[in-house]
Amino acid sequence: MTRITKDTTIGEAIQYDAGIVSILMGAGMHCVGCPSSAGETLEEAAMVHGLDCDELLQDIHDYLQSVG
Repeated sequence: MTRITKDTTIGEAIQYDAGIVSILMGAGMHCVGCPSSAGETLEEAAMVHGLDCDELLQDIHDYLQSVG
């Protein structure tokens, strides 16, 4: 399994599994569809949105484990 980390860009994460979009949008990252967001790391995006990146990553990892 590809490891999603704080340094993974939004674009890379979505390419790995499009289901991650719903997690990001559920966390308030409605900019996911914006082309410029694809180059942001998960850490950068979490910071801009005032989110705890570790919690966001845990949600992503829980999702990936449930579908994998």
